[in-house]
Amino acid sequence: MIYLDHAATAPVPRAVADAMIEVLTERYGNPSSQYPFGAEMKKRVEDWRRAVAALLDCPAEGLHFTSCGTEGDNWALRAAVWQNRHVGNHIVTTAVEHSAVLECCKWLEREGCEVTYLAPDQNGSLTAEQVLEAVRPDTAAVSVMLVNNELGTVYPVADIARGLAARNPKTLLHTDAVQGLGTFSARALGADFVTVSAHKIGGPKGVGALYIGPRVRNPRPLLAGGGQERGLRSGTEATAQIAGFARAAELRLENRERNRAHLEALHAVALEKMLAIPDMVCVGAGTAPHILPLSLAGWPAGNIVNDLGSQGICISAGSACHQGKPSHVVAALKLPKRVAAGVIRLSFGPGTTEADIDACAQALRRHRDTRMPML
Repeated sequence: MIYLDHAATAPVPRAVADAMIEVLTERYGNPSSQYPFGAEMKKRVEDWRRAVAALLDCPAEGLHFTSCGTEGDNWALRAAVWQNRHVGNHIVTTAVEHSAVLECCKWLEREGCEVTYLAPDQNGSLTAEQVLEAVRPDTAAVSVMLVNNELGTVYPVADIARGLAARNPKTLLHTDAVQGLGTFSARALGADFVTVSAHKIGGPKGVGALYIGPRVRNPRPLLAGGGQERGLRSGTEATAQIAGFARAAELRLENRERNRAHLEALHAVALEKMLAIPDMVCVGAGTAPHILPLSLAGWPAGNIVNDLGSQGICISAGSACHQGKPSHVVAALKLPKRVAAGVIRLSFGPGTTEADIDACAQALRRHRDTRMPML
């Protein structure tokens, strides 16, 4: 199998699986238990928290484990709106956010909030100035993702944070940084909430984290219960998943510079080989090195994905979270119909090779040469 869909999920290294197996079979105590077996696990959860915080470059006491990125996004938006309920009920976000943000915004609209959805240009880009111009005196929260999961576009979150400090200091800033985990410093970003997820970096599914910065006062929990995670995220800690998250974070931190150089080189090679295929075009600015959005203009993306999948080559037609539905991200770009219909995404990881890229390019060329365009 050739796996080129790391933006959907990443394979779990053996070292991560081993860390989880140890906890599942030997260190399975409940961290809330009072006896030494439980107390040991409580200490280890804090060790793992520090390991993940080191990858984010944030204070460990501000990092709270969640079940996934979706939970983190929902928690952050609702906590921001709650804290600033006396400031106003206006939210600024983008039309190309992950569905976890957009669907939460829709729920908040039903509850009385007003949301401004900013459209990017045809490359998927937005400037900090565009975001700041939409901010009003009654803006409670701004939510702008760090890296777009379909386009690979990197958004100027740090610039937005600096602009907000001058324009409306009470407005809280959230960023969904799930696709950028391992590439940024939370301290440098300056966002009040930063959402991340383990399975994008080789950790297990079912665990993520939300960093909550010092400007957030008494953040409102999303879940009520037993008071775990300093009373902010109730529910028995998923110790095996947290252990796996921590080990994956350690591996990414140890190999960060080498991985980045590898991904940048792969991105350049892949772009050259793919654009040599007739009718293939690049979509968006593509500034993140691990994501390459393309379009085989005129050939429906679903057919391409199915054809390559039958050959053991895994790519996607946009985000895996859309489950076959048309992508709101592609729609927001207002691309020509032939281009929009053929949008696919290749995404790479530390284990991706140039041979994988070659095989994918050959399969895409065969598809183009043997299948009829439909638009």
